[in-house]
Amino acid sequence: MRHGEVDNPQGILYGRLPNYHLSELGRKMAERVAEHLARRDITHVVASPLERAQETAEPIAASHGVEVATDERLIEAENIFQGMTFGVGDGSLRRPSHWRYLRNPFRPSWGEPYVDQVVRMMNAIHAARQAASGHEAVCVSHQLPIWMVRSYVEKRRLWHDPRRRQCSLASLTSFTFEGERIVGVGYSEPARELLPADLAARSKSFGA
Repeated sequence: MRHGEVDNPQGILYGRLPNYHLSELGRKMAERVAEHLARRDITHVVASPLERAQETAEPIAASHGVEVATDERLIEAENIFQGMTFGVGDGSLRRPSHWRYLRNPFRPSWGEPYVDQVVRMMNAIHAARQAASGHEAVCVSHQLPIWMVRSYVEKRRLWHDPRRRQCSLASLTSFTFEGERIVGVGYSEPARELLPADLAARSKSFGA
């Protein structure tokens, strides 16, 4: 699961910075997903150590009578632009001071390598599978790591256009196992009606 909306009125690329919590809307998103999952056979809930992921996991764990576990491997990807206002189409790419970090979009050179994200996320997913053996687990993480592991499982290239990620706020990307092998991938948006209009429109355009 991706965390819900964050209280970030300044539009900072918060990355791994502490003290970025869910907004009121983000908490509603988390509650909505908890309601959606209430009848699932969930015995293990684990989250990234960042506040927004922990807060998203709490209502899901509470509805199943378990504690939220923490796995560092579910954390957001490292990014050199953390703490800045840096986004697609905001002119940041035209700043000469940024160019040296943009030399290799395939790795990428501005942050944690895509392959490294896949490795740690796969390890976290397998750990959660083992912890919930015979049942279901929920892992709360962040958009880019989730999209990376899904792209790997679905055999897509890892470098991509960030605008094309199918991983909306509070969305569920599901992996079905037979033994240790992933045999199915699913995607759903239980809190879709709560998404801001621009994000909802983009999600619809992707066929979600």
